[in-house]
Amino acid sequence: MSTSALAVRKPQVLADLIEGSLVRDIVLVVGYAAFIGLFAQISFHLAFTPVPITGQTFAVLLGAASLGWARSAAGAALYAVAGVAGVPWFAGASSGWHVAAGPTFGYIISYVFASAVIGVLAKKGLDRNFLGTAVIMALGSVIIYAFGVTWLAASIHVSASKAIALGMLPFIPGDIFKLAIAAIILPATWYGVKKFTL
Repeated sequence: MSTSALAVRKPQVLADLIEGSLVRDIVLVVGYAAFIGLFAQISFHLAFTPVPITGQTFAVLLGAASLGWARSAAGAALYAVAGVAGVPWFAGASSGWHVAAGPTFGYIISYVFASAVIGVLAKKGLDRNFLGTAVIMALGSVIIYAFGVTWLAASIHVSASKAIALGMLPFIPGDIFKLAIAAIILPATWYGVKKFTL
């Protein structure tokens, strides 16, 4: 793509570099939902908590910043709704209403809101450097924890501190790692875009 083309289109998120409009957006929305579903299959259960370690949050963080708020929020909503309807792409290839009634569905709901916030901030250009990307990824993670831990506490009838111990503290090291990887990938991709289109 030429410099003039980039200047005219003024890409605000990485997905804007892809030619197209409605069809492109539909493909990206469905693709984002499938991306989350794919990474959900990277799943490990811990003996002391009903919340598994998965790759979902990495997919949400990276995908939302790449797509922007509208596409990513729609994709996260599609992931949740289709999973409840029977698409087996929740963790462990699960699906159905029993997941929606279970202790981990708050995390799945949170992806819609985290995607929207991350997408809005990425559109403002905060995903162009490591620090900015790390900040929006951290904010997205806070939103995921807020919804997930609150739902967990209500679902299994435990205190807030117990829910934090079960649904947040064990996952912080892994989430910091995921955040750091995403914060490297996004600015590096933008750097490559600028380098090879100028």
